[in-house]
Amino acid sequence: MEQRNSVVLVDEYGCDLCKDDGRLYTCEKIEAHRRGLLHRAISVFIFNDRNELLLQRRAAGKYHSPCKWTNTCCTHPLPEEIPLMTAQRRLIEEMGLVATLTEIFTFSYQADVGGGLIENEFDHVFFGVSNQNPDPDPAEVSDWDWVTIENLKKELIRNPEEYSLWLRQCFSEVVNHRLLNVRIDRMQ
Repeated sequence: MEQRNSVVLVDEYGCDLCKDDGRLYTCEKIEAHRRGLLHRAISVFIFNDRNELLLQRRAAGKYHSPCKWTNTCCTHPLPEEIPLMTAQRRLIEEMGLVATLTEIFTFSYQADVGGGLIENEFDHVFFGVSNQNPDPDPAEVSDWDWVTIENLKKELIRNPEEYSLWLRQCFSEVVNHRLLNVRIDRMQ
C-alpha cells in the first residue's frame, strides 16, 4: 500500500493501533472512509494580527466535501509523520504558507460526508499566526478568505451546509481556545 494514500488507525484515545510485530495498523484512505474506521487527522487554523481566521474553499475535485468552506487546511498524517510535521507540510502544500504551529486540542467526530463515505477522525487541532495571503494549490483549494470569528459564527448558523462538518463540529472549541490565547497574549 502506498504510504501517501494510507491513514493511521487509532483507538478512541488517539493511540496508534499496532500489530503484534509493532508495525502500525494503516488502511488505504478511501477504504478507511468507506468503512468508517477511526483514524488520525490534523486541522490547521491560521489567524492574522487582526484576529481574522483564514478559511479555504475546498476544490471541486476533492473526494468528499467538495466546494465547502473549511479551516485553513486539513489532512491525515502519513504513517511515518508526527501530527506537527503533517500540519506544517500540508500548510505549505495546500496554502503556500509557512507559520509556527502549536497543537491546541484534539477532538473526535464521526459524520456521513456523502458518497458512501464516513469521516471517523481523531483530529489534532493546530493554531498559527500569519499576515501573509496564501498562494493555494488549485487542485486543493478553489478560494480563500480572511473572516472574523463573529461573521463566521453568524454564517455557520445561516448557511451551515456551506461549511465542512468538521469545522462545524469543532468551531465552538476553536473560539474558546482562541479567546483564551488572545487574553494570555495580552497579559504577557
